[in-house]
Amino acid sequence: MTKVQAPQGAAVHTTWTDTPTQTISVGGVAFAYRQLGPDTGVPVVFLTHLAAVLDNWDPRVVDGIAAKHRVITFDNRGVGASSGSTPTTIGEMARDAVTFIGALGLDRVDLFGFSMGGMIAQVIAQEEPQLVRRMILAGTGPAGGEGIDKVTRISLLDTARGLLTRQDPKQFLFFTRTPNGRRAGKEFLARLEERTNDRDKAISVGSFRAQLKAIHRWGQQQPADLASIHQPVLAINGDSDKMVPSNNTVDLAQRLPSSQLVIYPDAGHGGVFQFHADFVKRALEFL
Repeated sequence: MTKVQAPQGAAVHTTWTDTPTQTISVGGVAFAYRQLGPDTGVPVVFLTHLAAVLDNWDPRVVDGIAAKHRVITFDNRGVGASSGSTPTTIGEMARDAVTFIGALGLDRVDLFGFSMGGMIAQVIAQEEPQLVRRMILAGTGPAGGEGIDKVTRISLLDTARGLLTRQDPKQFLFFTRTPNGRRAGKEFLARLEERTNDRDKAISVGSFRAQLKAIHRWGQQQPADLASIHQPVLAINGDSDKMVPSNNTVDLAQRLPSSQLVIYPDAGHGGVFQFHADFVKRALEFL
């Protein structure tokens, strides 16, 4: 992996497939990240899902939002090319994200949190409200949400299923088993392979287990008072999410003071990737 120490504020690359991986060190941790899009306005920081590294973002989503906004994606502590040890709570992950954002010299951002990233985004908005302007929360739910503590079992079962059928587990975890879902999954996985140079390191088994523990703890927490989150929120999911059951996203939207809700039909956890063109259009309008 080619690592470039970031010049402050430079975000001039226009496509996800050729944006270089950069590093920035703060608090003893070297965070790996990529940025692209115009270097004006409020940047959008992407917060990623369980087991994900930089190369797990859908290029159509990144490029679509980066057409109008500076997009910044990064590896959580201990994940992919970032150094350090992976936290076992969502709260610690949120504080790491705030540390990373601060290291870039940013004092106001929009957040796009997918799945585990959406949990992290909620904590950031509660603990550092002045930092966050708007949030897009996809495939996620509130602390203590119904069924969230079952993510470990579901993830391990579908990982085994993927090994047995020689398929990527995301085909089962992110998409429905209908013809539309199967096709969308294959197309999504193909897009993830479009970047051929300077690819990120896969997550380690230890970091994966730490993240599973963090999500399990999130699912067992007492429900938080989401009325304290006053930022506008766009909440999105598919209607058949098996990882974070879709009713959690509905519940999340209902409990947030200023929210819009979108539920995609015949779609699972990866609904924003299955309906990427519509999602990008809605995201740009919202931002």
